[in-house]
Amino acid sequence: MPMPGRPDHCPMTSRPSVPGQFAQRHSAQKPSALDTVRDVYTPEGVALRLPAAGPVPRAIAWLIDTAVRWGVLLVAGTVLGLLGKAGTGLYMVIFFVVFWGYPILCETLFDGQTPGKRALELRVIADDGAPVGWMASIARNLLRTVDFLPFGYGVGLVASFSDPWGRRLGDMVAKTMVIHAPRTRQIARPATEGAHAPLHPLLPPEQMAVIAFSERTAQLTQERREELAGIAAPVVGADGALGVMRLQAVANWLLGRQ
Repeated sequence: MPMPGRPDHCPMTSRPSVPGQFAQRHSAQKPSALDTVRDVYTPEGVALRLPAAGPVPRAIAWLIDTAVRWGVLLVAGTVLGLLGKAGTGLYMVIFFVVFWGYPILCETLFDGQTPGKRALELRVIADDGAPVGWMASIARNLLRTVDFLPFGYGVGLVASFSDPWGRRLGDMVAKTMVIHAPRTRQIARPATEGAHAPLHPLLPPEQMAVIAFSERTAQLTQERREELAGIAAPVVGADGALGVMRLQAVANWLLGRQ
C-alpha cells in the first residue's frame, strides 16, 4: 500500500522547477512575464526545457566565428599568393568553403556548435529539441543573406526581437533555434540528514519538484540551492544550508532512500 504523501512511482522524465510548484501554494508572488524557455514534449513523453539564446550572445558568437574565418583566409591568402594565378583560384575555393561551409559543417558535425557558439556556450538545435540536421543547417545559413538586409543583420534583429524565442528569419524557416547549453560543471553534493518525511503532505507536482531538485543539486551552486530551499521552507521547516539538507532528506524519503 502506498504511503500517504509518497508517490507510487517517480517519473524522472518530467523536470518541473521547485519555484514553479511551491510558489503557487506558499507565496502570492507573481511569475515573471518574461520567459524565454521553450517547453517541448518528445513523442516518448519526455519534457524538454529549451532556454533560448537572445541576440546579444548570438552576436558575440558570430563575431568570434567571423574572426576565425578571416584568420583562416588571411593565412591561406598569404600562402597561396606565392602561387600566382593558380593560388588565386584555390583561394576563391577556400573563400567559398570557409564562408559558407564553415558554419554548416560545424553545426552538423560538432553537435550544433561553431567555435564561437562553443565559447559562448550556445548550440543550434531543431525546434523540437532534436539535433540539427544537414538540410536545416544549410537552410538557416543560406538565409543569412536575407537576415543581413538591409545591413548589419537588420531583418534578423527585427525578427529576433519579435519572436518569443529569439529566432531570426533563417531559424524560423529552417525550424531551428539557438539555446544556451552550459558545460556540465561538477559541484559537490550537499550533505543530507538521511531520509525524512515532509512536515506537510505534498501534492504530486510538488513531490516531482523536490525529486527534480535532488537530481540537479550537483549542478547547482550553494547559493542557488539555498534560494530554492527557501521557497520550500514551509515543507522542511528551515531555510539556508539547513533547508538544503532537509529538502534533500525529503527527496530521499520520496525515493525510498535511507
